[in-house]
Amino acid sequence: MAYQPYSHSQFNVARLIIIVGLVLVAYMLYNLTVTVYENHQIDVHVQNFEQKNVELRNENLQKLEDYKYYTSEAYIDKIAKQNLGLVNPGEEVIVLTEGDTLAFLETEENELIRERSMANWSNSKKWWHFIFDENPFKY
Repeated sequence: MAYQPYSHSQFNVARLIIIVGLVLVAYMLYNLTVTVYENHQIDVHVQNFEQKNVELRNENLQKLEDYKYYTSEAYIDKIAKQNLGLVNPGEEVIVLTEGDTLAFLETEENELIRERSMANWSNSKKWWHFIFDENPFKY
């Protein structure tokens, strides 16, 4: 009989131990990936809640500023003047009639027509007016 370093039964036991070890490592890797994924999901939820918390804090600050404004004397005075027609002592009321607003709108319309007509001028005419007339291109 030839020399056999391992007997057949020892070989099966070693193979069984390796297979059990591989299954154990695969199970541990599976648990590790599941745990890492769950931690990632928890981190995402925490970030979402922190962002929502910041948004709510900003909204609360805005509402607090609005509350302060709406309860201020300036706002109360503004609403009293707008809705009730009240005037503070020493103030004068200026009433614009429809004719005044139409005259104001006509001057704006004339200025717009003038600007549009200057856009159609030739380059030499624009230079002539730029040098010799009042500069219409000033802002």
